[in-house]
Amino acid sequence: MPGAMVSFPSNGGTTHGYLATPKGAGPGVIVIQEWWGLVPHIKSVCDRLAAEGFTALAPDFYHGKTTTSPDEAGRLMMALNIAQAANDLKGAATFLLGHKATAGTRTVGVVGFCLGGQLALYAACENPTIGACVDFYGIHPNVKPRLAGLQSPVLGIFGEEDDSVTPAVVRKLEADLKKAGKTTDFTIFPNVGHAFFNDSRPDVYHKESARKAWQKTCAFLRQHLS
Repeated sequence: MPGAMVSFPSNGGTTHGYLATPKGAGPGVIVIQEWWGLVPHIKSVCDRLAAEGFTALAPDFYHGKTTTSPDEAGRLMMALNIAQAANDLKGAATFLLGHKATAGTRTVGVVGFCLGGQLALYAACENPTIGACVDFYGIHPNVKPRLAGLQSPVLGIFGEEDDSVTPAVVRKLEADLKKAGKTTDFTIFPNVGHAFFNDSRPDVYHKESARKAWQKTCAFLRQHLS
């Protein structure tokens, strides 16, 4: 059953997001958008997580704006108020933990893609209620996660042919996390590029790698949130 748009408190006001719930109750997971905004693909990820037994919420960080233009997406990403996004993430976690469809009241997971992957890691470093972090090829030049504050394990999903998040960048992040004593599980999928998980983009989507990445994501979330 598809989810629906909801409102939740944030920044002393109200913000919005897409919520998908399972039959019964399941662990809460925050889903963070790519630079395109809260587009149908991200909503479908929430629906798929709900079908796997999770309660998934995707906050709308662009507050109603979406785009299919890379130039406009870049402008929206760079104009993102990081402090406000951090508060929206905290509001989303609080909302999920208090929702009747969420099993458990202590931690939620976070899964992010591209811009959202970097925000997922940032959120996990700043918020102790994040119990599992999945970073799909995360990148944002102005978001610098404070790795010392990280308390959750991190699953990293990347593409070998990603020109934005190269294997060298991935290995550096992995090494920095391990040096800081953090638990990591990083995979660089061969012969795929940035956004290979996005099935709404046939120019970059890779079905088999996306399937394996999804399996790893669901197993990781179940392991650390159940």
